[in-house]
Amino acid sequence: MSERLEDIIQARKNKLENILSQGLEAYPSKTSRTHTNAEAQSGYETLIDQEITLVGRIRSFRDMGKLAFITIEDGSGKIQLLIKQDLVGAENFKFALKNLDNGDFLQATGKLFVTKTNEKTLQATNFKLLAKSLLPLPTEHFGIQDEETRLRKRYLDTLLNKDTREIFVKKAKFWNSMREFLHTRGFLHMDMPILEPIPGGAEARPFITHHNALDRDLYLRISLELPLKKMLVGGYEKVFEIGRIFRNEGIDTEHLQDYTQMEFYWAYASFDDMMKMVREMYQYVIKETFGSLTIENNGVNCDWSGEWEKLSYVGIFKEHTGLDLMTATDTDLQEYCDKNHINYEDFARRGRLIDLIFKKVRAHIPSQKPVFLVDQPVELEPLAKRDPKNPKLVQRMQILAYGTELGKGFGELNDPIDQKRRFDEQMELRDKGDDEAQMLDESYVEAMEYGMPPNAGFGVSERLFSVLLNKSIRETVVFPSMKGK
Repeated sequence: MSERLEDIIQARKNKLENILSQGLEAYPSKTSRTHTNAEAQSGYETLIDQEITLVGRIRSFRDMGKLAFITIEDGSGKIQLLIKQDLVGAENFKFALKNLDNGDFLQATGKLFVTKTNEKTLQATNFKLLAKSLLPLPTEHFGIQDEETRLRKRYLDTLLNKDTREIFVKKAKFWNSMREFLHTRGFLHMDMPILEPIPGGAEARPFITHHNALDRDLYLRISLELPLKKMLVGGYEKVFEIGRIFRNEGIDTEHLQDYTQMEFYWAYASFDDMMKMVREMYQYVIKETFGSLTIENNGVNCDWSGEWEKLSYVGIFKEHTGLDLMTATDTDLQEYCDKNHINYEDFARRGRLIDLIFKKVRAHIPSQKPVFLVDQPVELEPLAKRDPKNPKLVQRMQILAYGTELGKGFGELNDPIDQKRRFDEQMELRDKGDDEAQMLDESYVEAMEYGMPPNAGFGVSERLFSVLLNKSIRETVVFPSMKGK
């Protein structure tokens, strides 16, 4: 800490002591606001003769001798205050000059007028300190230049940067519109447990924690899927959750360890029913959040309107690799990886090899229009129903746009015998060293054995929002996880 900054902080602490020594409150619990700053600005014509009370953080302070101009900012915007010695009294005016700083919160009561420069201003007859700031704010003009500081102290970033503040307004609108869409279609929001004895519903490394009262280790959920589908067994037909999930994996521009995800499950709906509704949901949410269905990301304009093409996974795989997944063996896949310098683990088998190769194939999928990627091999998805026309494939769809996956849904598997068989295959992979393979959840299989209706499900994470905003996902999270200092 520089000497100058230490001096500034000490000076503010001295002012705080001075305020308290006069028997005044530095952090009162009650305010008397009558209008927001935006309401005062927009309603000037009707409020001009009324006494009103405004509040906000001091953003600028200009001492002009026997008067001072102070700009305050609340959540709605800024407004200028005029404090004149002859109106507030000499002692109060002296108090303001000696004890107020940029960053303090202030309440002022008075009447509106317009200055010679045509600025709407509140001429105060009295004022009150609401909160004394002890640390100086970064200058509004320069903001916070260091990215790590900006992410750690996001509250300063949102205070100083309107664009950053708008990100989280839009993000709230994004999730609220999705929630509204599902509510209007009869879906019930349900809160599933975050701590689970078995992490299921996805292939991911979980976080582990210890439950002291139960004296057992539990996992932070990696998906919302299995508990929600149990509720279909319990008689609910349309359920969803928007909640946090946790995956103990790497960080990049599209991935975080803890993030928000929406998943819904819909009894008696077909795979095609689900895809139709998801398309309608995306179009509604994107239009509500961004005001347009054509969204740019890194120079690519993607049009989300109209119908979306269905693209065959096995078809595009064969087109760009020459491998027919209906007949290709593990050895064929390994040889392709070796020839094309695609690294794979010793334990990698068919599903993992196909997925590693497809990461290269995906770059060839057009980005100007979203597509439904369908017809995936059964080894890729242990929770999806087999395609009735081809049992080597599953009813899984991925939404692809801008070269990345932006949502995934299934015709959900509801055959407990097939489910148990596929869980066993996943456990064999875990035994061979694949710590991302899914664990056997016997309680879920048992629930299915009581009878699960045919259903379709879908999940999408906040990655969709970050891509549509053309930002790194860390930029769209209020407090992303950071390395310790």
